[in-house]
Amino acid sequence: MKQTVVIDIVGLSNSLLHDESLFLTQWVKSKNSSKIKPMLPAVTCAVQSTYLTGKLPNEHGIVANGWYFKDECEVKLWRQSNHLVQAPKIWDIAKNKNPEFTCSNMFWWYNMYSNSDFNVTPRPQYWADGQKKPDCYSKPSDLRDRLQNQLGTFPLFNFWGPNTSIKSTQWIADASKLVHDWHEPTLQLIYLPHLDYVLQKHNDPKIISKDLQELDTVFKDLITFYETKGISPIILSEYGINPVKAPIHINRILRNHGYIKTREERGFELLDMGISDAFAMADHQIAHIYINNHDRIDEVKKILKGCPEIDQVLDATEQKEYNLNHERSGDLVVTAKPAYWFTYYYWLDDNKAPDFARMVDIHKKPGYDPVELFTDPNKKFMMGRIGLKLLKKKLGFRTLLNVIPLNADLVKGSHGSINIDESYYPLFIHKDVNKNSDEIIEPTEICSRILDHIFR
Repeated sequence: MKQTVVIDIVGLSNSLLHDESLFLTQWVKSKNSSKIKPMLPAVTCAVQSTYLTGKLPNEHGIVANGWYFKDECEVKLWRQSNHLVQAPKIWDIAKNKNPEFTCSNMFWWYNMYSNSDFNVTPRPQYWADGQKKPDCYSKPSDLRDRLQNQLGTFPLFNFWGPNTSIKSTQWIADASKLVHDWHEPTLQLIYLPHLDYVLQKHNDPKIISKDLQELDTVFKDLITFYETKGISPIILSEYGINPVKAPIHINRILRNHGYIKTREERGFELLDMGISDAFAMADHQIAHIYINNHDRIDEVKKILKGCPEIDQVLDATEQKEYNLNHERSGDLVVTAKPAYWFTYYYWLDDNKAPDFARMVDIHKKPGYDPVELFTDPNKKFMMGRIGLKLLKKKLGFRTLLNVIPLNADLVKGSHGSINIDESYYPLFIHKDVNKNSDEIIEPTEICSRILDHIFR
């Protein structure tokens, strides 16, 4: 077996490789770089599950970053159990080939309770007094303590939210090197998320040049570390992030046609999914439309097909063409045109928006919310406000970190659709002289290509 390292640089596409001064640009030029055909949906959990199983969503079951759990009448995103992936993973396949194979999963998704050997993933602590503390989860459990003793606590609040920065990516890279030195896994999977969040906030090469340089420094150090050990890493990405100009408030469209039901609590409106005739679980540029009243499927489809910003509206039969025909999928699957993306917003009056809408709260919102990357530009002295709220929490007072705006126009980049320019296709970069550059490969090929690299 050949030691193999796979580095996932989220958001990497040829659109970002124009700066000749970057180590990344020069390194890619010296390797074989292939485009990966975008899959539907082109979102983190679905794409990573395809890369690690060689299967598409109709077989592995990951139809988005979350879905509607019909028996609980709740949308749940960003679950972490690997048991949700309904197909054998690359480490299962490899262990069957050679029981001595080991795998380290550094922050790829569905990380918990898998058969991989050395795992680390974000896992905050939720204290009884309402405080949320940064932390991570590991297998074996003492790996977390060893890493945090060396590197400090995993910087969770730099991983997601308005304070997102290179610090979390740097921590993951440093932790990956330590895990490699301590355990020397056959396969190491490394997740570098920095560009993902930067490009959703700005997506202008002039604005993100500093962030590209920061990522480039981390990348160069990581590549040097592994190449010095005689390991030639594979670099890939899950999707490119294309510029967007406006959001689509798909639940508001459904509400205006009478499909959405809400209930009011403390003056706030909550989406009542269990009794709504139809509602959307929005996830970047894709939305799953769940329709409790199946007699209305055709009329909902007609309404959505009439929206000029919407690209595709796929019913159960049409979903088969895209390998999304799974019980977790919506009765309709909708994609946005490249310049648009879907919000989860369902209220018509911001004064009635639920309290969690103005917070970083990825588990309460019935859809993905990239506006969590921003603080409210209309509120002055924001850092002072946040500091005061955190102090109150430390002193035991109940308070809300309600600093997120409700202005979806702030978002400048998105992903999820497949009808995009090739400059935004994800990449597969490797040193193998027996493979051709400039080809477009299927996402289902990634698993076998990594296995070939290990076992040839």
